[in-house]
Amino acid sequence: MQILRRKLLEASRRLPLFCTPAAAPRGSAHAVATLAAAARWAPPAGAGSLAAAPWAATQRRGVKMLGSDVKLGNVIQRRGRIYQVIKAQHSHQGRGGATIQVVELRDVDTGNKITERFRTDEALERVFVEEKSFTYLYQEGDTVMLMEPETFEQIEVSKDLFGKAAAYLKDEMKVNLQYFDGRPMSATVPPRVTCTVVEAQPNTKGLTAQPQYKRVVLDNGLTVLAPPFIAAGEKIVISTADDSYMTRA
Repeated sequence: MQILRRKLLEASRRLPLFCTPAAAPRGSAHAVATLAAAARWAPPAGAGSLAAAPWAATQRRGVKMLGSDVKLGNVIQRRGRIYQVIKAQHSHQGRGGATIQVVELRDVDTGNKITERFRTDEALERVFVEEKSFTYLYQEGDTVMLMEPETFEQIEVSKDLFGKAAAYLKDEMKVNLQYFDGRPMSATVPPRVTCTVVEAQPNTKGLTAQPQYKRVVLDNGLTVLAPPFIAAGEKIVISTADDSYMTRA
């Protein structure tokens, strides 16, 4: 490619402006032929042009986002490194101070974790990742087995990719893997999951003017807060984002 560019530059210098093959000065026929050949030339398939480049080569092109928009699972570029957000929370700097985002980041390449603080109006570059759907099969120790629903191909991924949401994994559940440079870097479960309450304190009426939430134990072992009327054996819908009660199933 560099050789072709050099030849084009040399050929163009030997031609007057608006020169055509018929009107080309003597001795410049070779230059005209070179330019004509270049006009007809096209890179072969898969030769590395931007249009033919693999998705991984272009996924680093992100968009600007504000520090206030940073959420769990986002992938951002910072100081020339690619990081995934694994924890995010708002914080105030003193009385009447500005609101900032305190986030924990994981380096995609090295796995190292760092903590950063972003102003809510700070401009960041978000990197988009590829997302694929899979069906959960089972897990053995720290390994989770998933199946591609169309090809039925089975893959193994680390349980750590799901984080605390791994507790919600159930047979045949649809989950998503987020890929970066062709490798899975995180995994997510559905935002709403139905669970069965296996342990709950009895409902006590009349103790307070307003109903107080109580702790209940779910069939996946998690303890969450639920309304006082929820009893053992009931099915409830839980938000997997913050383990909060949403409604009866």
